[in-house]
Amino acid sequence: MPAYDAFLLVSFGGPEGPDEVMPFLENVTRGRGIPPERLASVAEHYYAVGGISPINQQCRELLAAVRADFSASGLSLPLYWGNRNWTPYLTDTVRAMADDGVRRAVALVTSAYSSYSSCRQYLDDIERARVAVGPDAPRIDKIRRFFNHPGFIEPFAESTRAALATLPADLRDDAHLVFTAHSVPVAMAEASGPGPGHRYVAELTEAARLIAERVGGGTHPHTLVYQSRSGPPSQPWLEPDVCDHLADLAKSGTQAVVVVPVGFVSDHMEVRHDLAVEAARSADSLGLAFARAATPGSHPRFASMVTELVRERLARPDEAGPPAALGDMGVPIQACPADCCRYAAPSGRPRGAEGASSA
Repeated sequence: MPAYDAFLLVSFGGPEGPDEVMPFLENVTRGRGIPPERLASVAEHYYAVGGISPINQQCRELLAAVRADFSASGLSLPLYWGNRNWTPYLTDTVRAMADDGVRRAVALVTSAYSSYSSCRQYLDDIERARVAVGPDAPRIDKIRRFFNHPGFIEPFAESTRAALATLPADLRDDAHLVFTAHSVPVAMAEASGPGPGHRYVAELTEAARLIAERVGGGTHPHTLVYQSRSGPPSQPWLEPDVCDHLADLAKSGTQAVVVVPVGFVSDHMEVRHDLAVEAARSADSLGLAFARAATPGSHPRFASMVTELVRERLARPDEAGPPAALGDMGVPIQACPADCCRYAAPSGRPRGAEGASSA
């Protein structure tokens, strides 16, 4: 039974002022050969909202919700938070944990799925931070994937029902649910592991199905699409793109859509800009009634899921109840294999999508 003495939230990070935008984007894209004009274009998305990504504040809110849930359930662990690409940097946080005497921590990363960008890259970042801190760095175990956990599915179902309620009453019953996730290179998806459509796509498909079943009695048609592509046109990425799909739906006679960002944990920039701005604008131009569901964020049920997943790791085999998982794919394994989600880009260098988990 692991004797954890701390909890660590690991996220992507984001700027919290206009002066931080370009340094942040340079951190995210370092070594990837992204043209300066592309960075300048993306920076405008941040400047349009004051140069502040919402993700750091959302992490603070999640930590507060988890801290309250830990306390209510009698779980006594100090909470830490470290980011991949901006302050508080993960290495600084791991160093603070070591200074505080933490020896073994359990970590939640802000992605529910299997892929290089949403799983392996976080594991690699954690290990790099530990190496940088040295022999006193705590061991850090990543919490299992939670794409089919009730605490992830139920808040999405609730927010999807709420989004449907904002559509014109005469269009709600026939509204199409459009589930979106971050596109990644096809080769990266294939590297996520075996399964129908490979594990990344299979897990997204299952999460979308579970949510759709809980909305309107499962009567709404639904599809899984992708957003936020950032790679060169020569490299195949997962499709269809959300805006292209909206155009296809409009051509087929669909009159209303609810976009559900099932691939994301919180309403960060890629959700707020790519969906709430670009997809909404596309829907308006196509004459589609449009609504967007919220992500779990700091929803109380999502916070209680974190507590449940920590308790799974703490429980003795003779004390553990059945782990929570919905649907037909079963409970994901507790610990990722050493080679899980490995991916080598065409250059031969492992890499992820720009902002593939959060931004």
